[in-house]
Amino acid sequence: MRRPLLVALLLAAFVGVWAWVSSLGSVDDLLVASPGETVQALRDDWSLLADNALITLYEVLLGLAIAVTLGVVFAIAMHLSRILREAAYPLLVASQAIPIVVLAPIFVLAFDYGIGPKIAIVALICFFPITVNVLDGLRSVDPGHLSLMRSFGASRLRTLRAVELPAALPGFFSGLRIAATVSVIGAVFGEWAGADDGLGRLVLLGNDQLQTPRVYAGIVILTLMAVALFALASLAERIACPWTHDERTT
Repeated sequence: MRRPLLVALLLAAFVGVWAWVSSLGSVDDLLVASPGETVQALRDDWSLLADNALITLYEVLLGLAIAVTLGVVFAIAMHLSRILREAAYPLLVASQAIPIVVLAPIFVLAFDYGIGPKIAIVALICFFPITVNVLDGLRSVDPGHLSLMRSFGASRLRTLRAVELPAALPGFFSGLRIAATVSVIGAVFGEWAGADDGLGRLVLLGNDQLQTPRVYAGIVILTLMAVALFALASLAERIACPWTHDERTT
């Protein structure tokens, strides 16, 4: 019970500071909405916020699924091929130096204003943490285990399936937790670059129209979305590889 209590206390302290700052006379109401105003906006605009949140969530889930599929396949390919790993890994790292705010408008021009560029941006921003963490997990296998499989005459594919992939599960879920969190950011950037709907677009319009409470309500939903995806990834890790949780609690 200690962890939930600490989280609740920290959240209460944050809301308290937020309420205090918003009540200061020197703070413009157009810049900071109070917690009460944010809750009011959540209640009054719930239908509009929920409809747009579902669109953003769909973009996030589809882009994340593509990133997981491509990231795992690419990590395995780099693990099996040293030539591919040495050639592609520096390019993979260098790709993260390009700001997503620069790529987003290019993706919109390439894929038009539909859902395509948002999914592509989410997939791109999630691809790196998944690929790198899976690759590190595959390469972290105890050499003794590999020697044992070779002594049994196991094929390369058999060793990969029986030893290396299970060993890479903790790394995969570490990358998935990171990707699940930043995927929401990718969807918002994509909607800011060009979209007709979505929660990111709604927040941008609310900011332009000086609807500050609605902006804060949208931010709250986006935050809860990221936290929920992170929690689901953590839950999936507990189910798929419970030994990692046992090691952390000892």
